[in-house]
This record gives sequence, C-alpha cells and structure tokens, in this order.
Amino acid sequence: MSNVYNHRQMVPSAPLSSRVTDLLESLRSEYDLLNQEASNMRLFKDEYEQRASSQIGEMQVIQQSLAELERAHHKIKQQYEEEIMRLRRELEARGGPPVTPSPFLQQQPPQQHQPPLPPQQAQHPIPMSQPHSAGIPHGPGGMYGGMPPGSAPHGGPNGSVMPPGQGHGGEPHPGVYMNQAGSYPPPGTSVVVNSHGQPMTPQQQSGGSKDRKPNVMGPSQGMQPPPSLQQQQQQPGPSQMGSRQTPTQSSGAVMASKGQGSSGQLADMDLHNVPPNLKREGPDWFVIFNPKIPRLLNIEHVHTLDHTSVVCCVKFSNDGKYLATGCNRTTQIWSVATGNKECVLADENAPKNGDLYIRAVCFSPDGKYLVTGAEDKQIRVWDVQKRTIRHILSGHDQDIYSLDFSSDGKMILSGSGDRTVRLWNLESGKELCKFLIEDLGPKDAGVTSVAFSPNDKLVAAASLDKMIRLWDVASGQPLQRVDGHKDSVYAVAFSPDGQSLLSGSLDKTLRIWDLGRYGSNGRSADMVTCRSSLVGHKDFVLSVAYSPDGNWIVSGSKDRGVQFWDPRSGQTQCMLQGHKNSVISVALSPTQTFFATGSGDCRARIWSYETIQQQM
Repeated sequence: MSNVYNHRQMVPSAPLSSRVTDLLESLRSEYDLLNQEASNMRLFKDEYEQRASSQIGEMQVIQQSLAELERAHHKIKQQYEEEIMRLRRELEARGGPPVTPSPFLQQQPPQQHQPPLPPQQAQHPIPMSQPHSAGIPHGPGGMYGGMPPGSAPHGGPNGSVMPPGQGHGGEPHPGVYMNQAGSYPPPGTSVVVNSHGQPMTPQQQSGGSKDRKPNVMGPSQGMQPPPSLQQQQQQPGPSQMGSRQTPTQSSGAVMASKGQGSSGQLADMDLHNVPPNLKREGPDWFVIFNPKIPRLLNIEHVHTLDHTSVVCCVKFSNDGKYLATGCNRTTQIWSVATGNKECVLADENAPKNGDLYIRAVCFSPDGKYLVTGAEDKQIRVWDVQKRTIRHILSGHDQDIYSLDFSSDGKMILSGSGDRTVRLWNLESGKELCKFLIEDLGPKDAGVTSVAFSPNDKLVAAASLDKMIRLWDVASGQPLQRVDGHKDSVYAVAFSPDGQSLLSGSLDKTLRIWDLGRYGSNGRSADMVTCRSSLVGHKDFVLSVAYSPDGNWIVSGSKDRGVQFWDPRSGQTQCMLQGHKNSVISVALSPTQTFFATGSGDCRARIWSYETIQQQM
C-alpha cells in the first residue's frame, strides 16, 4: 500500500557559513572603498587648508607692509609740510616776496569742519584746516572759524560760520585765514571760510547750519600790517575770493546804558606816524598804544608755539606753569617758562577719517586733569601725568564749544551747539544737571561760551541768538536772559570779584554787565544792567578774558588784533598785531603777567604784559 502522504524529496543546500562569508566579504569591500574615499577627502581638505593658511599669511604680510608704507608716507608728508612752513615764515620774516604754496599743499582738499564756534545745528561744525592749506580749518560753527554758524550770509547765524565736523561746515580753516603768501591780507578784505578753514561757497554762505558759530577766521578790514609787509598787501590774494566784506565799525556803535568806551580807533592809525614812545615793534608783530590816555603797559613777545593746524583754544594751568592748546586731533601742553612742548594728548580710538578739532580745553584747579571738548560731541577727561583718558563724557548732540571747571575742581561745565549747558561730576563722570535753552530768540541758540562765577553759584552762557543767559547752579533754574548785543555772542567771562560779566560779540563790541544782587527768589528785577560798551575792534570779537587782578580786559578778534582795555574807563590801552589771521582764543596766566593767543595762522603765542611808569 502506497503511502497516503507523498513527501517531496529534500535537496541539501549550500552550507550557511559560506553565505555569511560572502556577505562579510562584500561589506568589507564596501567599507574599504568608503575608507579610501574618506582618506582622499582628508588629503584634499588638508591641502585646501594649507593653501588657505598660506594665502591668509600672505594677505597679513601685505597689510602690514601697506600700514608701514602709510605710516612712512604720513611721516614724510608731515616733515615736508613743516619744512615748507618754516621756509615760508623765514622768507616772510626777511621781507621777501609772497611765496606761492606748493602744488602738493594746494592739493589738500578743503575740510568741512570749523574751529571754536558753537554750532547752530549739527550740520556744519567748523574745524580748522591744515596750516599749509590755502584755507584755515574752521572752528565750531565758524566762530573763530570754530563757532557754529547760522543762516546769515557768512554761513552762520548773523553771518557766522558753521562748526566743524558737521557736514559742509561753517568754521574757517587755517589756510583760509591767510592769503597764499601767508602774509597779512590786504586791508578791507574778509574771507568767509567753512568749518575747515576753507573759503565757503555761496551756497554755504547763504545757508549755514543751525546752532553753528559764525565764521571768524579770515582777515578783517582796515588793519595796518607792519611796514615790511605792507607792500605784500597791494595785490589781493586768492583768499579774498568769495569773501564777504565786513563793514568797518561805524562811529555810531551801540551805546551802553551807562557809557561807551572807545579805543580811539587804534586800528586806523598809521604805524609810521606813531611816536616811538607809543609803539613797540618786533620782527613780525607790533603794538600801538592809545595816544589819548597815559601809557601804563609794556607788551613783549615771549614764545611762538607752531602747530600744524588752526589753534582753536588756549588755556593756562592754575599754577601758570603750563599752557594747553587745542588743534586738529591733538591737545598739546607747553612749558610757559621754556616754550617747549611737554606732551601731546590724542585719542587713538577716535575715528581716523576727517578732521577732529579740539574746540575747548580747561585744566582742573589742581592741574591733575585736562578736559577737552571736540567736534565729535565728546568731552574727554585726561589724566595729565599718565596721559590717559579717565572719562569720556557723552550726552551732547552737537559739537562742544566751551568748557570750565568749578573752583573746587569737582564739577565740569560744558556748552554745545545743541542749545544746552551741562554740569558733570569729575569723580564719577556722570551728568549732574542740564540747563536747556527753551526761550528761543530770533535764531537758534547754539551755546558758544560758558563760565562759572568765582563762587560757583552762577553759570553764564553766550549763544548765537545774541543772548546771554544766567542759571542758578544749586537749583538749576534760569535767572535772567540778558539782551543787548546786536549779533551773536561768542564769549563770556566773570570778573574776578564776581560783580561783573564781560561779553564779546560778532557786532564787534565788548560789553561789561553789572550783576545785581539776587532777591530771595533769585529773580530780582533789572538784575543785570550794561555798564559800558567797548568799541574799537574792526571785526568779530571772538574771545575775551579778565586779568587775575581785574585791572585789565583782553579781547581777540577776527581783525587779527588783541586789545587791552581798562574796565573802569572803557578805554583801550593798546592794540597788539601779532598774528596773520583771526585771533580765536585769548587767555591770561592766573599767577604771572603772561597772556596767550591762539590763531587761524596755526600758531599760539605767549606774551608778557607789565605795568610801567607813565612816560612823559
């Protein structure tokens, strides 16, 4: 009987171990292939990295070489320019013919910053330009070529120039302050320069930026140069092109409420016709004394401090041993005794492009610190001994035009084209108070100058809107707005006894104001009255100062002159002509009979003034 279940015959298969071996071999082959590819990729990667590292190294070497070449270029350029200036001055001192600037110097593009004038709007600061250029750098707003200009024909309020660092500037530059020969410009000419000290275009002159100081660089009218230079003035220089003539101060100048001083128009006197006992002459400077009053002073030149750009500000230390000067990018400290440069302070972290004029400098009472204000809106507090920056005070919206220290050295006062005066704590670097100008007058009120009263209870500020404002320091409240000048006010200073306030204006006059006693509410009526108006300058008054004993007032002007005034009589004692461009800043030593001047001719000078017996 056959089996009911027919089973299929089983055929033996390949051994299992053989199949596993094949699979493993296949996997191993694939692994080896992938491993080889990975090795190749690693080789390629290493090669690429090597090439990249090599190229980066080459780029760094090239960059280093370029940096070294640039440094060498700047050094050679500076040496070349200094040698040019030295030779030009030597030729001028010898009475030689005007020297035309070299093509290299003429190629320097005009800067649009201005020196020490307060700005009117952040558009046009006025730094000063290179000493060699045809135009002098402007100052803040065009004030001495550094104050903020306005909208007047000069490019700033009331015809002022714009401050530096703000666009098409309003402040004059160094080159614009002088003619191409570097000599005194022809009488009756006035050059309007921008914030870089360069001649302003008609568009710039007609539309200066707000809160900027007017242009103060550039020769003024009617000033008689030394005889050796008079022939050089026969032919107008290029700096006269596009300039705006500034009318001579008329005899009908503004009268003060209690009197008007007169200089006897010393600027109009012919040096050749002045008696020997009423004049003093040097190689490139001269002094004329007022023939209508007794001669009480003797003026002598002490040191000339050469700079490579417009000198926007000068200030003595409280011990009288040092003088600080502010120019483009650097603040320099000089020994008053020797005239040697002691140190140069420059912020290496500041932007490298464009100009950066230092518009204001001020020593702390103990001499340990020096504060500087610039067109980059920053206030830097320097440790003089360490030559390092202790604080950078930020807060202003426009260029800094003026600085002052409280008598105890604890507070710093600053004025800016942003229409504010600010109080800072030296120790912490913090802002303590902001005095805001809200009662705007006929034009924007950029602040051009600030000062503490001797007892630190009052703050005074001059502005482009023709006003002077007083605040109470303790309360921060405004006390009075003083109106009297006919144009922007560029400078204010308290008398040493704190009883008077001195101001200088673009209306070509100085005014002495009597400060009345404050009532219990700090707002007594007619608190401030004008005692006298000092008339004698032929152009903008850019800087004013009292002597430490209060016996003399000193003023610097766009007419290139410095005048000494008797505050009691309002009469001019003498007129000094010692610069070839606007005198932007004046300062008197607190301890000695020295005074300093800073100018658009790229020089600061130290002079002595001594009392003498009346000469018969």
